[in-house]
This record gives sequence, structure tokens and C-alpha cells, in this order.
Amino acid sequence: MKGPIPLSEIVSPAMLTKLKRQASGPTPMQRRLFDAAGADATDTQTLLYQHTVFCQVYFPYRDPGPSVVSWDRSNGLVDFRLKAGEAKTADGQWVDVPLPFGPKCRLVLMHLNQRAIIEQSHEIEIEDSLTAFVRRVLRLDTGGRTMNMVKEQLSRLSTSTIRLGLADAEQGTAVTGKLDIVKGFDIWQPKDDRQRVLWPSIVRLSLDYFESLLKHAVPLNEGHISALSHSSMALDIYAWLAQRLHRIPPNKPAFVSWAALHSQFGQGYNPKRMDKFRAVFGVALREVRSVYAGARITEEERRPPRLYSQGGLPVWKEASARGLTLHHSVPPVPKLLNPIP
Repeated sequence: MKGPIPLSEIVSPAMLTKLKRQASGPTPMQRRLFDAAGADATDTQTLLYQHTVFCQVYFPYRDPGPSVVSWDRSNGLVDFRLKAGEAKTADGQWVDVPLPFGPKCRLVLMHLNQRAIIEQSHEIEIEDSLTAFVRRVLRLDTGGRTMNMVKEQLSRLSTSTIRLGLADAEQGTAVTGKLDIVKGFDIWQPKDDRQRVLWPSIVRLSLDYFESLLKHAVPLNEGHISALSHSSMALDIYAWLAQRLHRIPPNKPAFVSWAALHSQFGQGYNPKRMDKFRAVFGVALREVRSVYAGARITEEERRPPRLYSQGGLPVWKEASARGLTLHHSVPPVPKLLNPIP
């Protein structure tokens, strides 16, 4: 009598892997998303903030490399140029500092915004608050490697410069503005030569940025940001929706095409392979909506392919996907919790 048939003979390897994952329960990342879904922002001391500019144009997702000293993005008529900077060390040497990138860059900026708003000051002592932030929001050990990675992004962000351009070809006009986030900083240089990370111990935001932040900061739920802290794209989508959805008139939904979404969020994705971008964007959007449950978004479903005649031959053609429709939604943080005067 034959024994039981092995599961591997009746289930595909991909399905077997999926079953094993389901049997082992949710991953740590999934647990963070589940926990954050019910998190209410009730403490103004733990709200995070993003300037409305950085809810629309974004820093690099990945490290562009030390040879890349300028990085451009566009969103509609607005052009964003990020340029790498330099810093002076304690021994009087100038060192090049590469471009900021990734989730930690975004989180560090949110933290600087938070401290500036709570303390109502453009000068921020960073060391103790940054360590507590990494422990609370990133849920990471504050040992050497983790803190060095965070401090490195702080240094990159502090030394970089930003240009914002607005061009109108029809009118023949163009306007360029400079947006300095950090005006100055005090560098702490490790005495151990094996530690190469320079980092600001005191950061002074530019007065222009600080005053603009007080008027145009978008409050964000810290629990949601913590759950999304693994993904640059998810953080950018969340900040965009937090800034955008509550401003849409209740009776006038806003349509955003996939081409426009690719232009805004598709850095590094070939526009000729929109299907790959849509797949990655779809995963990030689902993660965002799992924590920002009030976000009302509909996606046009693909219509089935239709048969056409081309040159006397039958040809199947699939309708292109159009995009997303955004509906008026409550923001993830009620405005009454915003401590900005």
C-alpha cells in the first residue's frame, strides 16, 4: 500500500512557499502595519511633520553614488534639483558630502521639522532627541551601526542645497528659487579615525525654511510613519495623500493618470514598462492604505481585451490602465492637533 503523496508533488514550489509563510504567521513588517492601523495621533509631542514641498517632490530612493552630485525630479510644472554639499572638519579640511537618500533621510527631516515646531526654534540640539527618535519610531537598536547610518543621512541633508524651478513654456517664463533647509551646523568629528561619519550636533534651520514650515507643515501620524519606515516610496505616498486628499472638494474627485504617478514616484522605473512600476506602486499604496484607513481612492479596473482587425488579421488589444481617482478624505491627523500657532 502506497503512503501519502508528498505535498511537493501536488503543489507548485511558489504555492508551497506561500503556504509556509502563511503558516508561520505575519512578518515583523506586517505586524507593524497591523498595529499602526489602529494608532490614533493624540499626543502633539509625537506628531511628525513634513513641509508641503516634500509632500510633492522627493529625495532619491536609493544611493545615487558618490560620483552623482546633482539629482533632478519633476512634478507637473515644478522642477526639483538637489545638489551635494561639503563640510569642514576639525582639522581644517573640506570634505565632499554625498547626496541624501532613502527612508532614513526622510525620517530625519521629519524629526527636524518636529523639533523645530515643538520647540518653536530654528536651532535644534540633535543628539538626545535623535537617539530617542530612532528607538521610538524606527524601533531599532541605537548602537553604533544604526546611529551612524542615521547620522550620515543627517550630515548629507544638512550640507545639500535645493533649487525649485517653475517653467511655463506657453508664457515663456521661468522662476528659480533656492530652498535652504539647514543654514548652519556644528560638526562633531569622531576621535577614532576608524569612524568616518561626521554629523551635526547642533542644526540651525534657515529662517526662510523655518518660517515657511510654521505655515506649511503637514502633520503626520508617528505610528503610521513608524510602520512605513522600511519604504521610501510608501513614505512619499503617505505624505502626498496626507497633504492632498483633504484638500479635494467633496463633490469633485481628482483623477491622476499612471503617467503622472510615474513622473512623481517612478524614479528608477522604465516608463516603457509601466506594468512593473504599477506593481511596485500598488504594493506601497496597499501598505499606506492599511494604516491610513480613511484614504478614499479608487482605481479604474482594466477592461478585458478586445478583438480588432488589423490589415485583415485578427489582433487582440488590451485597454491601457488610466490611473487613480482621489476622493475627499479626512487627513490622518486632525488639524486640531496641529500645535503650529
